[in-house]
Amino acid sequence: MASQLHHNPYPMPLDFDVLVVGSGVAGLSLALKAAAAGRRTAILTKKTRAESNTNYAQGGIACVTSSADDFESHVRDTLVAGDGLCREDVVRSIVRDAPVRIDELIELGLRFSRDADGRYALGREGGHSERRILHVKDMTGKAIEDALLHAVAENPRIELMEHLFAIDLITSGKFALDGGPNRVVGLYALDVISRRVETFRAPAVVLSTGGAGQVYLYTTNPDIATGDGIAMAYRVGVEVENMEFVQFHPTTLYSTRHDRFLISEAVRGEGAVLRNLKGEAFMPRYHPDADLAPRDVVARAIDSEMKMTGAPHMWLDITGRSESMLRDRFPLIFEHCLSLGLNLSTDQIPVVPAAHYTCGGVVTNLRAETSLPGLFACGEVASTGLHGANRLASNSLLEAVVMAEQGARAIENYLTGADGARLDLPEWISGNVDDSDEQVVIAHNWDELRRTMWDYVGIVRTTKRLERAQTRIGNLNREIHDYYWNFRIEPRLLELRNLIQIADLIVQCALARKESRGLHYTLDFPGNQGVPEDSRITLEPVPGKGFGGL
Repeated sequence: MASQLHHNPYPMPLDFDVLVVGSGVAGLSLALKAAAAGRRTAILTKKTRAESNTNYAQGGIACVTSSADDFESHVRDTLVAGDGLCREDVVRSIVRDAPVRIDELIELGLRFSRDADGRYALGREGGHSERRILHVKDMTGKAIEDALLHAVAENPRIELMEHLFAIDLITSGKFALDGGPNRVVGLYALDVISRRVETFRAPAVVLSTGGAGQVYLYTTNPDIATGDGIAMAYRVGVEVENMEFVQFHPTTLYSTRHDRFLISEAVRGEGAVLRNLKGEAFMPRYHPDADLAPRDVVARAIDSEMKMTGAPHMWLDITGRSESMLRDRFPLIFEHCLSLGLNLSTDQIPVVPAAHYTCGGVVTNLRAETSLPGLFACGEVASTGLHGANRLASNSLLEAVVMAEQGARAIENYLTGADGARLDLPEWISGNVDDSDEQVVIAHNWDELRRTMWDYVGIVRTTKRLERAQTRIGNLNREIHDYYWNFRIEPRLLELRNLIQIADLIVQCALARKESRGLHYTLDFPGNQGVPEDSRITLEPVPGKGFGGL
């Protein structure tokens, strides 16, 4: 039996109906719904409960709420942004289900910003033909996270466990636990505080671990975004797809450090203009929608202008709006810039692109089911077909709350028909490993991986650059594979192991796509090769070829 966690007296054994990995909007929403169905549910998070990509989402959540808008318009905008690779049935289903899910958030206490007349203060962002972005000023993600965490804290059927790092999934087939079909039966997780590996047992596991922005040197994502769920799923044979489609946010605050503070696309929605260092508004040269073009277009335009002129950044200019308006609409952004001596109402803001959102991921259907029975995925970790080759702004929070509902229903159906017998799971065996005395290996390889991805697998790619990246990633994998099996595991090692797997998947998919589409732009294949239904690139793991798998 697994030993009890010393820092929090969780009930023994570590046995649940549903295990949710990740505490963002997707994981919290699904856990609440599973608990409402009477299921004993655990949420595992590797840091603190509020540390998630959701908490950093500034823009808002897209939903048709205005009489001037309609579902068809939202569907059309999503399909156009997705550049031919969205699954239209998925898009229609998620867009139609949005208003009901928004009402549920409001019932939890969420209060979206409103105009003086009491109507929603709807924002507009790139790629949207109408104002349809519900927001809580420029802190929408945090507001949603706070409301969900409050509801979780009051639910006696949910255990939220902090500082537990999910390492690998346990499947019945891997350990020949019974004679039935292969399915997920639990997972191993590192208790970061006690440094013990605990064995969790559950017939249903939900991956809601977010994206993988930390695979790049410059990203808007928090430190936790290391692709853990995608890597875990791939190691047990679950399909992933479209990993080449990494969205780079066009406007992050320029800094000489690696951190990149997000300047929400909603700023351009309120009239901000991108200018080069000569002061020219350059976006009309790249797209008829100018500064409100889809993100991939804007990011490539900024990248092109910077490379042509050698400029370290471009300018974002919203000096035409009053200070009072900007302080009210964008309090977080205004105060952050002001702390650096920049006043949005009087100063142009230096901006550069940075890695932002993973559009590909673990393949799921509209019920959040993966190819492995008992394993579900929800949120940025999943590839449902909503985003296609490029995510439409503010569709991600929408996808998370809608798919949480669908996933909870599918889990209930699965558990109702599943064998109720609890299997005896093998405990984690560490062997005679020692603590590492070579932490420099992790630090060096972490930095090398992120620089390699930024330099060779960025906004604009070539086959030669991708092949160079693949060679370097292979070398890094061999080093970390040896390190993983010879030293005691720790969070930074586990994250690096996952990031190397993610980098390899991105490069594999990018090399396989012999065209430029959406977020994948290559100088060797600059044209769009049509819209074949099978042009989504799916990777199925080869047994024994995973990166440090069990």
